[in-house]
Amino acid sequence: MGLTGVTFLVTLMLLTAVTIPANGCSPADQAALMNFKAALNEPYLGIFNTWTGTNCCQGWNGVSCDPNTQRVADIVLRGESEDPIYEKAGRSGYMTGSLSPSLCKLDGLTTLIVADWKGISSEIPACLTSLKNLRIVDLIGNKITGQIPANIGQLSKLAVLNLADNQISGSIPGSIVNLGKLMHLELSNNQISGEIPSDIGKLSMMSRALLNKNKLTGSIPNSISKLYRLADLDLSMNQITGSIPAQLGSMPVLSTLNLDSNQLSGSIPKNLLSSPGLNILNLSRNSLEGLLPDVFGSKTYFTHLDLSYNNLRGSIPKSLASAKYIGHLDLSYNHLCGPIPNGSPFDHLEASSFSNNDCLCGSPLRTC
Repeated sequence: MGLTGVTFLVTLMLLTAVTIPANGCSPADQAALMNFKAALNEPYLGIFNTWTGTNCCQGWNGVSCDPNTQRVADIVLRGESEDPIYEKAGRSGYMTGSLSPSLCKLDGLTTLIVADWKGISSEIPACLTSLKNLRIVDLIGNKITGQIPANIGQLSKLAVLNLADNQISGSIPGSIVNLGKLMHLELSNNQISGEIPSDIGKLSMMSRALLNKNKLTGSIPNSISKLYRLADLDLSMNQITGSIPAQLGSMPVLSTLNLDSNQLSGSIPKNLLSSPGLNILNLSRNSLEGLLPDVFGSKTYFTHLDLSYNNLRGSIPKSLASAKYIGHLDLSYNHLCGPIPNGSPFDHLEASSFSNNDCLCGSPLRTC
């Protein structure tokens, strides 16, 4: 090997040594972690006591690295867990401070979980959308304010986005429909307003969408019915108007549908009550009207069916007595009339399930 070749080889080795140090931790990643730590205050448990030394890839609580690149891949810090540090202290975690934009320098990050610390505030750093490898973002249970980053749709690998139980405002960014690998979306218990994106049906991998306890307005997009993998949909406790799309009753794996405490109107789609896969359905506290569809049968299986506090009229369908199973049924506070059918499930329900209707009668109410 000539001098030129030797010089090139030595230079390459030096560059490699700088890029992936022998201690197994990128200095840039370590500096970013220390800046992240500096923006937080955890007064009780000593969560960050292990964040010392020069190897952030080994022994740092909640931090793990990619074994091939030695770049920080995961930050997993939960304020509520079964870790011995919590059991020994006899308490859950509490942390204040903010999420430092220094996180955005961790460009190998795939998992960011900073959850259930109760006191972390500030906004979500907008630059997080530059971390192309992110698969999980879980910031549930803090006091995060501001809006969901407008460019959230750039995170093409994102599978889990959980921002529940914070103080996030603004609307759901339209770019969110570009998250083609998103499986779990949880934005519940915030102050999010505006409408659900009309083309939310593009999120073809999504299995859970929990958007309850917000200030969402507008109607339920018909495109939701295109989410063929969706098993749980919760839009309750919002200000959603319009009718219930009939297509929801044809979704193949939908098992839980909570639409209660909105401003929905119109009639209940027949196929929603005859869906063989739906077993939890809550439509209570809306302005639904019309007759209760007579579509029940031997395949009907509801562990929870709540239609209370609406404007339903007519009688209780006799076919409801042929249902395979109904665990909880609430038809109270409507305008139903006529006799309550005999047999299951009516023989094990309380009178409160039928109270405050116009003229229902029969067991467990007064006789007709």
